[in-house]
Amino acid sequence: MKILAIIPARGGSKGLPGKNIKSLGGKPLILHAVDCAKESQMISKIVVTTDSIDIIKVVEKENIEVIVRPDDLAKDDSPVVNVVQHVLDVLQTDYDLLVLLQPTAPLRSGQQLDEIIEMFQKDNELEGVVSVVPMDDIHPARMYKLGQNNNLVPYIESGETSRRQDLIPVYYRNGCFYAVRQNAFLEQKTLMPQYKKPFIMDPNWLVNIDNKRDFAIATVLYDDWKDENSSN
Repeated sequence: MKILAIIPARGGSKGLPGKNIKSLGGKPLILHAVDCAKESQMISKIVVTTDSIDIIKVVEKENIEVIVRPDDLAKDDSPVVNVVQHVLDVLQTDYDLLVLLQPTAPLRSGQQLDEIIEMFQKDNELEGVVSVVPMDDIHPARMYKLGQNNNLVPYIESGETSRRQDLIPVYYRNGCFYAVRQNAFLEQKTLMPQYKKPFIMDPNWLVNIDNKRDFAIATVLYDDWKDENSSN
């Protein structure tokens, strides 16, 4: 399979300024995404799409191709689908599989990426794979809406008093991996195609960095995650 790894990294971040080049475990956050792609045995090409000169300087040292995105694709509300489409328009090359590696979810490995790719190799009809973690304690049955007079209204009526063991399992997108066949992406204009499967990951390493609190959690978890990952 011909596989393209895309690493999206804007320069602007309101929650944590400069987060994509902020140091985690002694190296810029974006390089954790680069390393994940490099560790894979199956990735054909790696590109970083960014609007930031600072990010470009970091990435160029790794001999990774950079695609400079226009300003209209570097806003807070710029759809990632449009960013991926811009990458394909620039490269003008067909790929079997597109993999999106967001720098903000750094606790992942190249081995896991290869396991995801193998899922496509085993199922020719599979259109997409999304990484998720099981959510046992944080469950929709334990969530509420606000009703009249500010009273609590169960989000799921039937689950409010159910035991945790009796709840239907739910899964949360952890941001580590989005993989989609290029033809499905072009036809459906989404990284979440109709026929997709989960890649279930360990919830103990759930971290998606958007603000100072998230980064503090990542800093605490990183060394233990690295030790466990190195032993596998």
